[in-house]
Amino acid sequence: MSDASFIPDGSGLLPAATPLTRAALEIDEYVGSLGWDRPARLFALVDSAELRRSNPAVARQLGLDASHDGSLTPVEQDELPAGMALDEFLGTIAWPPGVAGCALVVERLMLPPNAERTKPAGTSGAKLNDWVAHHPDRQEVRITAAVLRDGSKETALRLREKDLPREVLTGPDLVPGLTQALLATFA
Repeated sequence: MSDASFIPDGSGLLPAATPLTRAALEIDEYVGSLGWDRPARLFALVDSAELRRSNPAVARQLGLDASHDGSLTPVEQDELPAGMALDEFLGTIAWPPGVAGCALVVERLMLPPNAERTKPAGTSGAKLNDWVAHHPDRQEVRITAAVLRDGSKETALRLREKDLPREVLTGPDLVPGLTQALLATFA
């Protein structure tokens, strides 16, 4: 995958506990600045200190100095292929050794847990998608799932109706299927 663009430091963010959490929030803030109704976006996560050592010219161009050591630099990848299912696309990814992790941003509809009780029996596939799309309690969300080669994972989840950086939920297990699919790209 090629480097399409650098995600600048998210200086407007609250301090986060880990470099992976900070990277997920930086990516969320960057993608949030582009607005909603966007296609999925993929990012490589590179250790900032390693990037400075291995490619000082690029690090200088990106404004990375010693103060960024201990952080991850998100690098946006080329656009995902149109018409290809996300799980199929993820199965085609092979990251080079210099990539410490990756992140994926997708927009989805989610329902509260209690909505499962009202699902008509036998609803699956296209009928399930239609049921979710028309459910009165549906929420539009933007999910930023990030993982590292070592198995670490983080998710930032933003509701469209609460579209503020301070309203972003974070946690490693918010969307476990997506983080597991991303971890599989390092297998």
